[in-house]
Amino acid sequence: MTTALLDVSGLSCRRGGRRVFDSLSFSVAGGELLALTGRNGSGKTTLLRAIALLVPAQAGQVRWQGEDVRADREAWCRRLAWLGHQEGLKGDLTVAENIAVAERLRGHVPEPARLQAALLAFDLDRLAHRPVRTLSAGQRRRAALARVVASQAPLWLLDEPLNALDAAARAALEAALSTHLAAGGLAIAATHAPLAGARALELA
Repeated sequence: MTTALLDVSGLSCRRGGRRVFDSLSFSVAGGELLALTGRNGSGKTTLLRAIALLVPAQAGQVRWQGEDVRADREAWCRRLAWLGHQEGLKGDLTVAENIAVAERLRGHVPEPARLQAALLAFDLDRLAHRPVRTLSAGQRRRAALARVVASQAPLWLLDEPLNALDAAARAALEAALSTHLAAGGLAIAATHAPLAGARALELA
């Protein structure tokens, strides 16, 4: 039996005074992809943000290998890679510069081979030196996904990762996820579209 790395227990969140979800509990093991499904407003994004400690939970705990992630927020942030609705890229920086800056912010020295592999994974090598502001929506989404891949964080938190992706880019994402999971990583994705191999958790 595979041991869970991430445990969410009794998590409750409210937004604007309204209950989003109550007493939510689940676990995710290494090598597992969890797909958060449900109608708009069901709390998928809020749950991802609560796991990342970007919004406070009213009750419950998020534990990594048995330890409350709030005990060391900085260490927890280094363990996860975040992809939100907004790509979080600097428009005046190139694609390569955006990924390198993200690595430095994580406390890593950017490794050229790792950066190149992330660019190649999403067919961005020819766009590496283009300012992000000149890219299409799909190209920006691919750049943000390349930043996730380059991070080598064990936990990926992905909010609607398929947005603006064409068929080739969707296949690239599935390949990147497969590689990440095969290496023992884990991922949680809020999505309205199916993701291959995912276990679904539907929020009401």
